[in-house]
Amino acid sequence: MQTLLTLLSTLLWWVLYGSIVALAASLIAWPVLRWSERANVVFNRVYLACLLWSLLGLLLVALVAAHEGQLKPPYGPLLASPTFRVALVADMFAGALLLWRLIPRTDARRIRPTSACMAVAAVMAVAFGVATSLAG
Repeated sequence: MQTLLTLLSTLLWWVLYGSIVALAASLIAWPVLRWSERANVVFNRVYLACLLWSLLGLLLVALVAAHEGQLKPPYGPLLASPTFRVALVADMFAGALLLWRLIPRTDARRIRPTSACMAVAAVMAVAFGVATSLAG
């Protein structure tokens, strides 16, 4: 029973942290997409795409951290590991794919793949800056 409650608690915290990360990512990606598309994009779809992307990204980071044995601070060696870098590239590819496939413009056309890549790059630049400042 304790194992079941632990797994349920972990799942709830994963979704909570994922939605917090998704909100921050969507607040960065939405203006970038509006600027690069020169059209309005639907914010709730940006949030949905960022939520799925953040849940996948948090899962990837947790799996790589468990594989590397870096589950507790300092996280500097984790950021320098080649496995983590491969996971970041896979995460960025998945993020661009999710944003491109899930986000329509208000004229019901899908955003361009280049706009999705630019939004992912902006989000990852901010996230990597925050991560390196916290890893200290």
